[in-house]
Amino acid sequence: MLYYLYLLKSRFSPLNVFQYITFRAASAFLTSLFVSLATGPGVIRWLRTKKAQKIRADTPSAHQAKTGTPAMGGLIIYLAMLFSCLLWARLTDRFVLLLLVTCTALWMLGYADDYLKASEKRKDGLTPIVKMGIQLVIAIGVAAYLYIDPPNGARATSLSVPYSKEWVIDIGILYIPFCMMLLVGSSNAVNLADGLDGLACGTIIISALTYSILAYLAGHARFSEYLRIIPVPGAGEITVVLGSLVGACLGFLWYNAYPATVFMGDTGSLFLGGAIGVVALCIKQELLLIVVGGIFVAEALSVLLQVYSFRIHKKRIFKMAPLHHHFEMIGWPESKVTIRFWIVAIILALVALASLKLR
Repeated sequence: MLYYLYLLKSRFSPLNVFQYITFRAASAFLTSLFVSLATGPGVIRWLRTKKAQKIRADTPSAHQAKTGTPAMGGLIIYLAMLFSCLLWARLTDRFVLLLLVTCTALWMLGYADDYLKASEKRKDGLTPIVKMGIQLVIAIGVAAYLYIDPPNGARATSLSVPYSKEWVIDIGILYIPFCMMLLVGSSNAVNLADGLDGLACGTIIISALTYSILAYLAGHARFSEYLRIIPVPGAGEITVVLGSLVGACLGFLWYNAYPATVFMGDTGSLFLGGAIGVVALCIKQELLLIVVGGIFVAEALSVLLQVYSFRIHKKRIFKMAPLHHHFEMIGWPESKVTIRFWIVAIILALVALASLKLR
């Protein structure tokens, strides 16, 4: 909304700054940070009036002490991010609209799931079939849109291979199911990682910062040509959205850090994971998500391997899945697990950014 103030630059030249992506991304970050910090206490008090979500039985016994901590804290992140985007992003940009629509749809799904869990009628929330079905419908919509109107027409169904200069893989019509798998996978992977205070939130901040750099470079004609990455006109505006997301998550982390006074819940994890997935698709850096989101990939794989091993061989690979619980079970304190996972996430982010130089 404030973007259009630059049109008045002939009357007041400093207004020209509103058209710069870097200025609006920084402003979006500060705005969402302030909003999440300011609204956090009120939202947390309101959530405490609701029936508190019980801690699942399949977690380390120490987690039962967290019973009574309000969930649905993702509401703080979503509202702060949305307000900041409406204020600073260029709302006519198709990538901004796609991100906001996808995030809203996944946020509504997560909120409905958390709300039902907190009610007496359905303590387990939405059934897995319903939840996955809705996610697939959302993913189909995103995949179809990006297939019909691709970010880069010349590389519409191609996947850029990280750390290579020219190697791309054209998968044709299979790009649609690939998009769906990536979007649903990233959304659920973040959901699985949301099991320790501050773990998912801190890791999302690192992933979003990494992709904000990649988005800015992809949207800049000279930088994308020099770095030999797939150019995506208009992708720079994604940086503003990610700036607002990082600010909102950082403000929420103030309340979610150990010991947490509020949990993110599906209300936050589903749409945050979906947002990172959509960004990866929009800027044609899909395969790099494996590196950037390596922590989330490891969490998801640990669950899949545990389920497979137990069903087929009747043995457990990990003491408990997802992976963060395994380290708790071998004696690591919760805060140590979280911080060490953050450290790994930072290393993976640097490894991902190194792909730019290696090209």
